[in-house]
Formats: sequence, structure tokens, C-alpha cells
Amino acid sequence: MIVLNGEPTDVPAGLTVAGLAELRGWPERSVAVAVAGEVVPRSAWPTTAVPDGARVEVVTAMQGG
Repeated sequence: MIVLNGEPTDVPAGLTVAGLAELRGWPERSVAVAVAGEVVPRSAWPTTAVPDGARVEVVTAMQGG
């Protein structure tokens, strides 16, 4: 269980940020992820674990005006 954008969310144990992105269907670009308040660079997604109880914030860039 993690807290994803303020909502409790069940996820598989041992999940990485990359795995979470795939599971949730996030786009390949324009997404920023922070785990426990620390922004995770995209290059680190495959090796950054999302531990049980982690607070994960995801922001998607939007265009418009």
C-alpha cells in the first residue's frame, strides 16, 4: 500500500517507479514523480524502489492558456 497523490493505493511489493508508471499507464514524457518528497529523475525510475507506505506524488505537464 502506498499513498499516490493523496489516495491510498494497493501496489505489488518490490515495485519500482518505472513499474508503477507502467502499471498506471503514465505517458513516457511530461511526467514528474516524487517519492517521499524527493523528485526521482527519469533515469533513476528503473532502480528506485517504491517502499510500502511511501508517499508518491505525480505531476503531469499540461499545455494551454
